[in-house]
Amino acid sequence: MDIRTSPQLPEPHDLISQFKFSSEDGKVWFNEQRMLLIHSAALGLLRKELIETLGVKRATGFLMRFGYYSGLRDADMLHKIRPDFTTEDAFLAGPQLHTIKGMAKVVPTNLSFDLETGHFHGEFDWYDSYEAEAHLHEYGQSDIPVCWTLLGYASGFSSYYMGRKIIYQETQCTGCGSEHCHIVGKPAEEWENQTELEQALQPDPIIEELLALQQQVTSLKEIYHNPEYDDLLLNSVGNSEAFKSVCHLIAKASKTKVSVLLQGETGVGKEVVARGLHLSSDRKDQPFVAVNCACIPPDLIEAELFGVEKGAYTGATHSREGKFERANQGTIFLDEVIELSPRAQASLLRVLQEGELERVGDNQLRTIDVRVVAATNEDLKSAVEKGRFRADLYYRLNVYPVQIPPLRERREDIPLLIEHFLEKYHALYHKRTLGVTDKALQALMHYKWPGNIRELENMIERGIILTENNQSIDLESFFPSLAEPTHPLNIINAKGQLEPKEPATIDDHWIDKQLDDNFSIDVLERQLIQHAMNKADGNVSQAARLLGLTRPALAYRLKKIELD
Repeated sequence: MDIRTSPQLPEPHDLISQFKFSSEDGKVWFNEQRMLLIHSAALGLLRKELIETLGVKRATGFLMRFGYYSGLRDADMLHKIRPDFTTEDAFLAGPQLHTIKGMAKVVPTNLSFDLETGHFHGEFDWYDSYEAEAHLHEYGQSDIPVCWTLLGYASGFSSYYMGRKIIYQETQCTGCGSEHCHIVGKPAEEWENQTELEQALQPDPIIEELLALQQQVTSLKEIYHNPEYDDLLLNSVGNSEAFKSVCHLIAKASKTKVSVLLQGETGVGKEVVARGLHLSSDRKDQPFVAVNCACIPPDLIEAELFGVEKGAYTGATHSREGKFERANQGTIFLDEVIELSPRAQASLLRVLQEGELERVGDNQLRTIDVRVVAATNEDLKSAVEKGRFRADLYYRLNVYPVQIPPLRERREDIPLLIEHFLEKYHALYHKRTLGVTDKALQALMHYKWPGNIRELENMIERGIILTENNQSIDLESFFPSLAEPTHPLNIINAKGQLEPKEPATIDDHWIDKQLDDNFSIDVLERQLIQHAMNKADGNVSQAARLLGLTRPALAYRLKKIELD
């Protein structure tokens, strides 16, 4: 794109329409991000305190980083509203939003960029900068430019847009006595003071040191504040009362040899709790063996658990130990214990009562010392009544039952679990997203989670896979069929609450009237699209909203019927 003098700003309706005010709930939304309306005077006082606490240089860096992150987040949202980055209108959404937010009146003067080559040059005039106004009010005229947050915003937005580090500097500033502010932006390496400019966008050494100290204090608190929970908490994530109750029961059991029965729905993390129990006990240096009884064929389960002697059956060509012998002195976790065959149930009862076992095809008793942690997502008591499970084994396992709550009963742990899984899959896929959007978080908080923590983990993994680096994970990345009325999750309304999405209904009489010999669904679609485009004054995004379509979906249809 060639340099243009005074490029014209497009109509801002598509941006303004993204703002939603929910006075009843105390929320303001821009697309899927929650926004705030704050007094500029209050920000001026914050600015003053930062200067007087950290000094001008560190305050400059702090406010530039604050603005940079804000610009980055806005660019991520604006990409969804004006997705074609090759156009000038898409880039100018950033300056327009800066103006709409009341930061300053932004007037572009020169703009030139090329996404393929990375070339960028931008010049803008700022009028009535709130930041210059605040500085003049507190300190009077300055010797250096003072619009630090605004510069950071412009740099963050342009860097996201271009996919490379773009940095702006003020060549004139109202805070220094100029009539208006003027900024110039170009790639970082084209500035002579590149090192100094990039350093201002790096975390302050003092901040890093404070964070490091804070992490050390947190670690020490975890070690000394409640030591009986240490090992369990290293393997689990949560801070709810329901989670703490489980921790308390497991901590008590870890100091004994009692067998434990873990109960809970699928995906609640029974194996994680079992490992936590093992690591909290004096057996932590011994083996932990996990067995899913449902995955072993019934005719092989005895041999797998208790071992087999050579020649015990066809195919037993050599003697081998079973899972219990491998777990000797340690812990064995039997998941889906309800799936054990009757003979395996009898053998397990003998281990629990006598501490001994026999391999299949052998008559030699072997002494075993192993803690048994059993788990099931079915009602064992009901299975006993139906004859599927031995009553004596049930009573032996049910000495110390622990009910693990489903995720819907510990919703306050969801943000912690999200952060945990984000870090896990960021590292696994070598990506770094900006986390989840505010509305996506609300959807995750309200979802019923039939698959519990396992489902949440899978959903976060999917979201990271579908989301590009330095972008936020939006609602559709988690719930791809969210727009379908039959989706089990309700969609979020403008107030940030959940409500069912009801499909639009059309009068049957009108439908009958249309279905005559001359009816054409293609003609009807074309007329609807044409009407929506006329009503939206040619704005594709607005027309898409009227039709209940996404912008790319409408763009495809426009191309197909050659209306665009």
